[in-house]
Amino acid sequence: MAEVKLLGFWASPFSDRVIWALKLKGINYEYVEEDPYNKTQLILQHNPVHKKVPVLIHAGKPIAESSMILEYIEETWPQNPLLPQGAYERAMARFWIKFGEEKMATICAVLRTSGAEQERAIKEAMELLKILEEQGLGDKKFFGGDAIGLADIAFGWLAYLYGVIEEVAGVKVLDANRLPRLHAWIDNLKEVPVIKENLPDRQKLLGHLKRRRETHLALPNCNN
Repeated sequence: MAEVKLLGFWASPFSDRVIWALKLKGINYEYVEEDPYNKTQLILQHNPVHKKVPVLIHAGKPIAESSMILEYIEETWPQNPLLPQGAYERAMARFWIKFGEEKMATICAVLRTSGAEQERAIKEAMELLKILEEQGLGDKKFFGGDAIGLADIAFGWLAYLYGVIEEVAGVKVLDANRLPRLHAWIDNLKEVPVIKENLPDRQKLLGHLKRRRETHLALPNCNN
């Protein structure tokens, strides 16, 4: 099999989703840790457009952007499929993945805001998570049914990162009483061995996000 290499960053949820997909597929790969604040020639060479992780390199050819990488992994290694068989179900999975890509910044805005702006961010995040729970997840164990799939991988950051964001920001958005099905999904996802065994260190992540919040709030007019 051609060499597979992943350029990633330990605190990046976008790198995590690629790691999970590769491991669920049983693909051997080399992991190369990158520093997004001190970009190496390797990342500049293989992702000259966006200059960021993750980048999957397969047979010497780079693929950038995590959503594109997930699709590439699914098409290249069809074993242990992560998309449903039916065309409609695949379309729905892609719809919710796109929803997550478009709304992630809004859901995470509580980290980089304070005061009245943070209150608005909490309200918007709750509304989006309620839509995700009611329209996307429904009463299913996972987004695609009984087995983990690409949509679950794409939203996997909610299962471990969002709780850290809430702690750092001093808020509670993903409340179990308001979003019980989403909480059940988080519990189910964290019981999947590949997910459980490949999560970043929580304390390290806590320190990383505290520094990011402090840096952002120190910027002038950060809440305007």
